[in-house]
Amino acid sequence: MPTLILVRHGRSTANTSGVLAGRTPGVSLDERGAEQAAALPGRLARIPLAAAVSSPLERCRQTLQPLLDARPDLPLHVEDGLSECDYGDWSGRKLAELSDEPLMSLVQQHPSAAAFPGGESMRAMQARAVEAVRTWNARVADEHGEDAAYVMCSHGDIIKSVVADALGMHLDLFQRLHADPCSVTAIRYTRLRPFLLRLGDTGDLAGLAPAAHGAGADAAADGGSDAAVGGGAGAP
Repeated sequence: MPTLILVRHGRSTANTSGVLAGRTPGVSLDERGAEQAAALPGRLARIPLAAAVSSPLERCRQTLQPLLDARPDLPLHVEDGLSECDYGDWSGRKLAELSDEPLMSLVQQHPSAAAFPGGESMRAMQARAVEAVRTWNARVADEHGEDAAYVMCSHGDIIKSVVADALGMHLDLFQRLHADPCSVTAIRYTRLRPFLLRLGDTGDLAGLAPAAHGAGADAAADGGSDAAVGGGAGAP
């Protein structure tokens, strides 16, 4: 199965103003976010990508644009299942004022029971995001082979919920995960299990390039389904 490169969008104007953007229109990258997006093609330069898939929201499409400019043959697909959580009546409000809402305690400690007024539940958010990933895994494998890699650009809670699913982690524990703006989280899916290769990585990504299939390559590193007993030697 393919390797999924999950990119959180670059820093946005809502991030810097402390606003829960949700699906509010007109939220774009700030100056730092644009710089982060501009660096993405270089960070991914050694990784062959079969496709780019984006949340429909502007900040995600802006984040992927420099990568698309650098790789004009890379097709872009918009996937509604990757859109930000529908925070409903919370959308556009300051996080500082939301911290006093009784629901915030539930979001932090028991998110599987949390549903946003006028929006969606966190269980529904995870279900449609994971379904989108599974659908794209199958599509990329069918069209480009099981060793292919592809990039998805989405949002913090979406990425954390997909990682939780890959790790077999209950949604109530997903707040233990973290992904900074324009960080990369990589999951290699195999027929037996997913392997979490990166989580919230903001540095060099050359180690995610496909490894040579040989005696010195770890099973997990070269796309196999077996875990490397003892931890393995890492990427060559």
